[in-house]
Amino acid sequence: MAHLTLETLLSQTAQNSGDAPEISPLLKIGLELGPLVIFFVSFNWLKDPDDAVNLDALIWATGIFIVALLTAMAVTWALTKKLSRMAVITAAVVVVMGGLTVLLEDETFLKMRPTIVNCAFAAVLTFGLLRGQSYLQYLIGELLPLEREGWMKLTRNWAIYFAFVAIVNEIVWRSVDTDTWVTVKTFVYPVLAFGFMMAQTPLISRYSIEEDADGKA
Repeated sequence: MAHLTLETLLSQTAQNSGDAPEISPLLKIGLELGPLVIFFVSFNWLKDPDDAVNLDALIWATGIFIVALLTAMAVTWALTKKLSRMAVITAAVVVVMGGLTVLLEDETFLKMRPTIVNCAFAAVLTFGLLRGQSYLQYLIGELLPLEREGWMKLTRNWAIYFAFVAIVNEIVWRSVDTDTWVTVKTFVYPVLAFGFMMAQTPLISRYSIEEDADGKA
């Protein structure tokens, strides 16, 4: 869930433009992390302690997670009249991979989703850097104004981070049981993203562009 922490923190770092309705920071975090918490609670409520795989619990929890995610996005749209490109892309992957998990009753699709999402973001950001462009700015540029050099450095850092998380997820889901993977997905990944984003705060502050009273950089 790196993109959720990324958007939440950047939106708090950025100065409000006043173009979109404001939303409480706590509500925003709740809408973004809520579906993941619901997934964790659902899985642990449905799982069988004597079943090492718990495929049925994972399938039901995945279906609940998809509904919760789409509901949270609908509420976000109703309150703000906008959805970030990053959130839409990630939600699309969740629906496809989660849907395959439910329809084919194969947990592999769900467990590989973080790998696929993070690999995709890392590849796209790296491709943009090779072209001398920051695709991260395209994805979340509306959240804060940065100088070009700042966007390039921030993009480089996040490309490395996304690749790192993809590798970690592959190691984790292939090495531990489903119960442990669900716990890691729910708690460890968001904490990693939060910590990494906090480490980028000096860079963001260094290259931020102040806006005038009209919200223009």
